[in-house]
Amino acid sequence: MAEGQKHSEDFLSQATALVVERAADEQFGVSELAKAMNMSRSNLLRKVQAATGLSASLFIRKIRLEIAIDLLKEGNMTVSDVSYQVGFGSASYFIKCFREQYGFPPGEVGKQKKETPPEESKTVVQSKQDRNSKTWIFGLLCVLVVVAIGYFFWPKTSSELSEEEKSIAVLPFKNESADSSNIYFVNGLMESTLNNLQKIKNLRVISRSSVEKYRNPNKSISEMAAELGVSYFVSGTGQKVGEQVLLSIQLIDAETERQIWAEQYNRQLADIFSIQNEIATQITDAIKVIVTPTELEQIEKRPTEILLAYDYYLQALEPYHSRTDEGLQKGIALFEKAIAEDPEFSLAYAHVAISYYLLEMFRSEKQFTEKINSYADKALLFDSKSAESLTAKAFYYIQSEEFSLARPYLEKALEYNPNSALVIQMLADFYFRLAPDTEKYLEYALRGVKLQVASTDSTAQSYSYLQLSNALVTAGFIDEALEYIDRSLALDPNNYYAPHLRSYILFARDNNKEKMLQRLIQEWKKDFTRLDILQDIGKFFYLDEEYDSAFVYYRQFVEARKASGLNIYQLENAKIALVYEKVGKKEEANRLFEEFVGFAEQDHSVYRNLALATKFAMENNQDMALNHLEAFAEEDNHQFWFLYLKDEPVFEPIKNRPEFLKAIEKIETRFWEQHEKIKL
Repeated sequence: MAEGQKHSEDFLSQATALVVERAADEQFGVSELAKAMNMSRSNLLRKVQAATGLSASLFIRKIRLEIAIDLLKEGNMTVSDVSYQVGFGSASYFIKCFREQYGFPPGEVGKQKKETPPEESKTVVQSKQDRNSKTWIFGLLCVLVVVAIGYFFWPKTSSELSEEEKSIAVLPFKNESADSSNIYFVNGLMESTLNNLQKIKNLRVISRSSVEKYRNPNKSISEMAAELGVSYFVSGTGQKVGEQVLLSIQLIDAETERQIWAEQYNRQLADIFSIQNEIATQITDAIKVIVTPTELEQIEKRPTEILLAYDYYLQALEPYHSRTDEGLQKGIALFEKAIAEDPEFSLAYAHVAISYYLLEMFRSEKQFTEKINSYADKALLFDSKSAESLTAKAFYYIQSEEFSLARPYLEKALEYNPNSALVIQMLADFYFRLAPDTEKYLEYALRGVKLQVASTDSTAQSYSYLQLSNALVTAGFIDEALEYIDRSLALDPNNYYAPHLRSYILFARDNNKEKMLQRLIQEWKKDFTRLDILQDIGKFFYLDEEYDSAFVYYRQFVEARKASGLNIYQLENAKIALVYEKVGKKEEANRLFEEFVGFAEQDHSVYRNLALATKFAMENNQDMALNHLEAFAEEDNHQFWFLYLKDEPVFEPIKNRPEFLKAIEKIETRFWEQHEKIKL
């Protein structure tokens, strides 16, 4: 045997043994394997690639699936049990990977086995009864090492080598023109390519914000692939010369860094939409992704027939994506110019509506509600099957607090663009803030993490982990929430909200109000403009019935909120009113309470009954308070923090009533039942 091959076998034996040993650990991935083998991640990636033709992540996954099929053949465990036994956090994802690996679902393993001769069957049964857990693990380890070496050195067919996840990242295109003013045009071509690919359900497309950091990359394709977790990259260069468009596109296999498709276009500007459609079609053909007729129809749509309108639209995208007030206003002006050139330009109408929504999302005074509605309706009129048009209309309903009407528009938008990071983010926020549903919130937070993939210094990925952590703690998964908030901070130590959320997670774990207050005050001192932390400090003093201290912080919060014209924390006005009353500020207390009552009576969310229960409790109308609290207890998808309602001073007048204790018990019971459902 050649020396090089022997080293490869030794390397694979060691790597396989380590994966088998840690198979049940969902967190044992490429980085952990590299550390266990005392080598760098990049060195591990190269060695695995050279020895197996697979990426390191697929190498690990293949070993897990080989263990899984052996366990399933034994027939002692369910598919769900096996999935967790081999390190898959999701049974549905395990089923998907298993089917890709073996061509049939794990539930059919028994049907795939050949009949075993009676004598052999008896021997097998006897051996299973005799062996203990240690010999089972050791035996499986040896078998898998041999199987892995045999598999990796056996000649491969092309179909075996093509087994890979269909995921792609579109890198920022480079402007090859000497005219820097053409940058917006080249960026627009990149975004159009990205948007077309995002419409394909069977392709995971990394978000725009996650690839932006690679505009001037100093990393290799394999390093970027490891960070983004993708199978393919699209890169391109372009320029506009008069009425000519020069564009060069290439598709790269991330594992081998091999170019698998490339094309150069030298066309008239009038052909720009045909070029974009061709690029999407040729890429999907090259990587063998199934594109449905509906998806193809979406890809082939022309946003406008008027090139000047499209040019204004492309110019507007960069300031629009800045998400700053100044950038949004600049984007609106350019979108308006596009509309002036083409009054039927649906995408431009949709972006204006979305921009107006983002401008005053948290403002107490809403100036643009009717504009949002008008532009959204025009966007839908000219293209009712556009994800952007549907999202714009959803934003109008959120703005006007008709939340139940917003949801179908967001869900429909996701059908037309399954990879839309904006829509997934809004659905996560919808199920957290507007129509609480702990299971759906966690689902969309997880989907967001899959799209917002970036490297270890990525702010975008940090915020994705932040949202996932919040979804986990909301559903009562405290340890997991702490793990992901720590990941968030490791990715971006300057994450604005992560330390605040981490304080809450630690409080959920330890239930220590004193330490919680210390953490909050420490965070607030870093930035005295943080109104979210300021009102939280007041709230924890209020919960301890230290009303004088609570008033000090609540007063600053109320004054700053009013000065900034913000419409935030309306549900907290009842607590604040109670504190003001306790310190003798009765006139201001009455004003705050009236504001709260107005909010409670107009509230159409699932919090309505809780708000009304609070109102009647503070008015000492105990029966009405209990009626609404009992109605709230019947709601589905309670959040973890509702378990603390029993500690609320506003409910002091009814705390000793049996109906109160029964309602609190029902809230707790329903929450933990839902928690177990999500856990399964």
